Amino acid sequence: MCAIVGVHGAKNASKIAYYALFAMQHRGQESTGISAADGKKIRLVKDRGLVTKVFEDESTFDLLSGDCAIGHNRYSTAGDDSILDAQPVFARYKLGEISVAHNGNLVNKDVVRERLIERGAIFQTDMDTENIVHLIAKSKEDKLVDRIKDMINKIEGAYCLVIQSRSKMFVIRDRFGIRPLSLGKFKDGGYMVASETCAFDLVGATFVRDIEPGEMLIFSEGNEPISEKLFEPDYHPCAFEYIYFSRPDSIIDGKNVYETRLIMGRRLAEESPADVDLVIPVPDSGVAAAKGYADGLGVPFEMGIVRNHYVGRTFIEPTQNIREQKVRLKLSPIRHLIEGKKIAIIDDSLVRGTTSTQIVKMLREAGAKEVHMRIASPEIKYPCRYGIDTPTQAELISATSTAEEIAKKIDATTLGFLSIEGLVESLGDDINYSLVSFDGNYFAGGDKDSTSCSSH
Repeated sequence: MCAIVGVHGAKNASKIAYYALFAMQHRGQESTGISAADGKKIRLVKDRGLVTKVFEDESTFDLLSGDCAIGHNRYSTAGDDSILDAQPVFARYKLGEISVAHNGNLVNKDVVRERLIERGAIFQTDMDTENIVHLIAKSKEDKLVDRIKDMINKIEGAYCLVIQSRSKMFVIRDRFGIRPLSLGKFKDGGYMVASETCAFDLVGATFVRDIEPGEMLIFSEGNEPISEKLFEPDYHPCAFEYIYFSRPDSIIDGKNVYETRLIMGRRLAEESPADVDLVIPVPDSGVAAAKGYADGLGVPFEMGIVRNHYVGRTFIEPTQNIREQKVRLKLSPIRHLIEGKKIAIIDDSLVRGTTSTQIVKMLREAGAKEVHMRIASPEIKYPCRYGIDTPTQAELISATSTAEEIAKKIDATTLGFLSIEGLVESLGDDINYSLVSFDGNYFAGGDKDSTSCSSH
């Protein structure tokens, strides 16, 4: 789960990319970067840290001149937190200069890398994105567009790509459409693509449509974007985009994230009710589901936990120690609301159990009489190979423990999950969603024992 953005044919393209990345900061906090092209040269600025930190010097945008810019917020699934792993990835090769930003995970990364090394490629990072650059550079095709097609036929898994040359921009979404990618347009000309539509709202772009699974868009100066179908679509968008990743105001593949979370909460109330005095969410991604759960039970809803917004998201932090430390820094219970009450606490997901244990402990210390934890998604039993930080099954508490056993481990009075059927019906059965974390269906390659996860 990363954020990517591409802007073409717009004034101050790099500044637009900056604001778009700021809107999508929740999709990755480890590093950020923007590359800009003016028709003659590509210039790149990237570093570890948040968008506002990396681009705090206004003069940076004087360097990033041009009407085409691509950007990236990094969330890693493996690897070191190194500046070398920040994106976009820039290179000079036979046809000139190229810059690549990638959201997803290539499940055949290791096999491809070994073949490239045998052909003389020298790698500086552990990112699967670097495979993409080498494949394009080593292709024997004469035109960049043909080299990109050659590359696409050699990679497998989940990917949304923005590829920038000195004068063009290429946008590609894999045939499964696992990660979201949308197209927007500016009133005074120019186009934009972004992982989430919330980025359009901030910069004044109008949503046009989602990039189709298996589609490539080609942007060039003075022309409307050209669409080309690279693969027949086999649509499996990731259900986790609605459960956790995306901002509530985003529209992902035609559906509002906030509304789907409300529906999940109402369904959870039907499937796993609790005799409680109060329903409170784990902020922020559990808020909508908790509201739906409270509505379904007819029980008061309160923001009983305060979040410190100056502390980042715990699920996407790179190490377990940092996750544990940040839980208490981030969340504080309101004793006045909680003391002496039977509480239902609603979270969007339960992965390792670290956050849940800390939250239950905080609520009990705040005087909660009972703590009934409800999870607005199914039990996560399988590691995802398509861009989620669950590299081994041993880390997934639901893979080795029943709900009753987990309740004892986290000291909850009871614990309940939304069923897979409930999730599918909440999202709508018009699309075959990717449910790999819940059902282990590795439709795009890889499996629970795969070691091909990579940072990107």
